[in-house]
Amino acid sequence: MMFSNVYASNNLNIMDPVTAEETTADFAEDTSYSLLRGNNLNFGTVKISKLSSNEINIYGVTQCHQECDELWLNLYLEQKVDGSYATYKSWKLKDYNNTSLSTSMNVIVPSGHYYRVRGYHAAKDGTKESTSTLTSGIWVG
Repeated sequence: MMFSNVYASNNLNIMDPVTAEETTADFAEDTSYSLLRGNNLNFGTVKISKLSSNEINIYGVTQCHQECDELWLNLYLEQKVDGSYATYKSWKLKDYNNTSLSTSMNVIVPSGHYYRVRGYHAAKDGTKESTSTLTSGIWVG
């Protein structure tokens, strides 16, 4: 009779080590204020929340001090693979003649990875002002 050892894959639902780029919480958020301290862009915020073992919610907002001619909100969902983050999905939103631009969406993702959200926020009313945001990574598994 022959016996052989069978080993389970160690990357399924086992959390990678937590680094300075990650958190053990089920959500992460970042807010950044306009570096110009101008009249248009007030702040940008991004948030990522774990909903289940394969679903997350992504939220982003670009907030102005006043009504602006153009507003931008770009969101980049990044996935950690082999120790590095890379863009997994992205969304680019634009609006006109408004004071804020926001979105919230649920996204199905493969489990067993860290995910984070990078944001680009801009507003233009004569002068274009921008800032960027980046959450910590959260484990989805």
